[in-house]
Amino acid sequence: MNVKLTAALLCSSVFLGACANNMTTGDMLSLGASGMQALTLSDSQLRDTANLSCAQMDKANSVAAAGSKYNQRLNNIKKGLPTSIDGVALNYKVYQTRDINAWAMPNGCIRVYSGLMDMMTDDEVRGVLGHEIGHVQLGHSKNRFRVAALASLGREVLAKSGNSTIANLNASELGDLSEKFLNAQFSQKQESDADDYSYNLLVSKGLSPKPLATSFEKLSKMSGGKGSVFDSHPGSDKRAQRIYERMAKDGKK
Repeated sequence: MNVKLTAALLCSSVFLGACANNMTTGDMLSLGASGMQALTLSDSQLRDTANLSCAQMDKANSVAAAGSKYNQRLNNIKKGLPTSIDGVALNYKVYQTRDINAWAMPNGCIRVYSGLMDMMTDDEVRGVLGHEIGHVQLGHSKNRFRVAALASLGREVLAKSGNSTIANLNASELGDLSEKFLNAQFSQKQESDADDYSYNLLVSKGLSPKPLATSFEKLSKMSGGKGSVFDSHPGSDKRAQRIYERMAKDGKK
C-alpha cells in the first residue's frame, strides 16, 4: 500500500482527532505501517497497556498515602463523581508534587497533582476532575493513548500486539509511552466538549458550574506555570469566559 495512502487511512476513523491535533503528516509518514498495526489494538489490549503505563507512572511518582491530607481531600471531592465508565472502574489518586496537572487514561486511571490541589478549592478540583472524566467518557483519552502507543512503541511491538507482548513491556517502553501520552494535546473541540461534560455533570449533581470557570481563571493567571498542560488551546481565560456565558444563558449563578 502507498505510504501516503496509509497515512490518510490512519487519519480517518478512530485517529481523526488524534492525527489532526497530536501528530503531523510527517510523523505519520515516518511511522508508516506501524500505524496500521496500532489500529489492531483492541479496547481490551488498550486497557491492559494503559494499566501497565499507569502502574509505571505510580512507581515513578510519590502517591499520597491513604491517611494523607491530600487523599482525604480527594475522597471528599470525588463523592458524587462517576465511579465507572462503560463498566471500567475509575481509579483516583494524588501525586505529591509541586507540578500543576491532572490527567486520565482510557483504563480509568485518574491522577491529580497536589500542586493543583494546593491552588484550588475542593469545588474547583471537582470541576477539573469532571473535565478529565469527560475525556474518558467521550473517547478522547482512548484516541490520545492510541497515538502515544503508535509514536512510542513502534512497529516491532505493535506488530506483535498480543497480550503476552503487552505484559512484557519494560519500564523504559512504558515510561516513554506515558511521556508521549502526557505531552500530547487535545483539540480545541475536544477540550470544549470535556468542559461541557464537566459543566453538565456538576449541574446534574445540583452543584454550581462556576468553580469550573474559576479554576480556568487561576490557571490563566499562572501563564503556563511549571507542569501545567491546561493553558493550551483554547486558552484558559477563553474557556472560563465560555463557561460564564453558558451560565448566563442557563440562568446559573
